[in-house]
Amino acid sequence: MQEPKRILIIQTAFTGDVVLATPVLEKLHATFPNAELDVLVRKGNEGLLAGHPFLHEVLIWEKKKEKIRNLFRLLFKIRKRNYDVVATLHRFASSGMLTALSGAKQRIGFDKNPWAFAFTHKQTHEIGNGKHEVRRNIELIAHLTGDTIVRTRLYPTVADEKMVSFHKNSGPYICLAPTSVWFTKQWPPEQWVELIQLIPTTYRIHLLGAPSDRELCEQILQSAGREHVDNLCGQLSFLQSVALMSGAVMNYVNDSAPLHFASAVNAPVTAIFCSTVPAFGFGPLSDHATVLETPEKLTCRPCGLHGHKACPEAHFKCAWKITPAMAAATLATH
Repeated sequence: MQEPKRILIIQTAFTGDVVLATPVLEKLHATFPNAELDVLVRKGNEGLLAGHPFLHEVLIWEKKKEKIRNLFRLLFKIRKRNYDVVATLHRFASSGMLTALSGAKQRIGFDKNPWAFAFTHKQTHEIGNGKHEVRRNIELIAHLTGDTIVRTRLYPTVADEKMVSFHKNSGPYICLAPTSVWFTKQWPPEQWVELIQLIPTTYRIHLLGAPSDRELCEQILQSAGREHVDNLCGQLSFLQSVALMSGAVMNYVNDSAPLHFASAVNAPVTAIFCSTVPAFGFGPLSDHATVLETPEKLTCRPCGLHGHKACPEAHFKCAWKITPAMAAATLATH
């Protein structure tokens, strides 16, 4: 195959999945620096890639309104672009269809995708054996770029850094991201409250999250009864949060997108895994990273890949057995 001129990478899953796709962008740009590199994400995640130095364009799929019509509009646009390579990192039919019908010479995806029969290159997708998602993604394009692993990486802009400069220049600080889309991935609020109380008052604490997380984080802040705690939920964009996390003495996160934000700027992180396990392949990649799990072996854990709206066993021991003291100790050893 001749050197590709146009490449499209598709990842229309969750926010963290887009971060975990960034090593693919790094590898493709390093291998084909003159190629136009585009990415397709679901609406809401495009901010992660704003100002990305390697990207020609970020395509957006609006899934909440006219989902199917917008999907076919994208297909028309993709076919018109005449991509040489289209690779989907997503394992579901929508992205598989876009890839299979793209008209690209190379149509790449995982074997679990329902449209895999129409791909020119398929890769086995294994989960649960400890292989990291970054390695799975790199293996998908290894025939083009080689299989050397590179880090996830995000690129906060000068404007992003300026937006958080006051917080970064006001003394040493710690970031906490207490929420998750999935209840059983989320360390209980009471545990976050106690952790805040255990953190030395020499550190300012910033609570991070979406606008929908603001109420819960305000409750945590008020219950902690501690000075110098800021509730920044809904005030920062994705990349501004990343910029702030990059300068933190420690970032405390659940198994959720902020975990990957920390990894993408190689920031110190303590990742709290409740119902899920690092063996799924979504653990932290920072040089200074600690994973906290329940020390008690539970036959019910893991109870699923993504988590649940409530503990299926009604005890949530996988979360309660991870103590605030265990979390605070990672700060002392950093």
